Amino acid sequence: MAGNLNVSIVDYSAGEPGAGPYGIVAGPDGALWYTQVHHGRIGRMSLSGEHTAYQLEPSSGSPSLMAVGPDRALWFTESQGHRIGRITMDGFISSFDVPTPEAGPYGIAAGPDGALWFTEMNADRIGRISVDGTIREFTLPSAGGFPSVITEGPDGALWFSMNQANAIGRITTDGAVTVFSLPTAGAGPVGICRGGDGALWFVEIGAGQIGRITTDGRITEFPLPDPTARPHAITAGTDGCCWFTEWGSSCVGRVSWDGGIERFALPTPASEPHGITVGPDNTLWIALEIGSIARVTHSK
Repeated sequence: MAGNLNVSIVDYSAGEPGAGPYGIVAGPDGALWYTQVHHGRIGRMSLSGEHTAYQLEPSSGSPSLMAVGPDRALWFTESQGHRIGRITMDGFISSFDVPTPEAGPYGIAAGPDGALWFTEMNADRIGRISVDGTIREFTLPSAGGFPSVITEGPDGALWFSMNQANAIGRITTDGAVTVFSLPTAGAGPVGICRGGDGALWFVEIGAGQIGRITTDGRITEFPLPDPTARPHAITAGTDGCCWFTEWGSSCVGRVSWDGGIERFALPTPASEPHGITVGPDNTLWIALEIGSIARVTHSK
């Protein structure tokens, strides 16, 4: 399974069992911040493995994905609470209700306009929230698309996966939407990120593939060795490649710009890897829903 890289993976316990680490980002304070989807908390872990947890009220909101805002706070979605949350580095939490009932916010990203942009899975909308909590919503052109993860593109627009529409969407900061259909039926795109090659890279959880889309809409797909791997999240690494999690196979993978793929097994089987990010130490960190955070280092 492993290729030409020397990869070392170490697991760190992420607080109480069952908390469900899910989304993860590097905070501006030099620590890792992550959502505890099952316990309704936001967790903070130092690079040495020390933990702090901040309880959300109510705790049933299912905090999902996170992003660093332009105000140096962390912003997160609550997919069951239908709120957007904000937490400062000293743990102060505030929340903002999404105007559309039962919207199911999930993905969130800082935009080029000084606001945060988020997806509404259940409402077929993209939302924008300013740092003062003002929310604006933009309706997508088709129903049932299940917009999922969102990221800023290299073209000054936001790009997002449409899991059930089998498509990748693009929205400008003034709300103009373009949709690009994927070549593979039932691909089910989820994670998406901006690559270092000027394109967007995404994972297809339904088809077991990695996708690449240029800003003019040209799509290339790269099949994984295991079509049942269920890739979930993806991020641009510091090594000129993208790294992704395989939820179904408990692996982390690496894809080069030409589509070359390497995969590495995580230490714990059935660890349910979800979010992945580059940490303040320039290594990769993965949220494992089984209850831990994995640190991935690599060298030639």
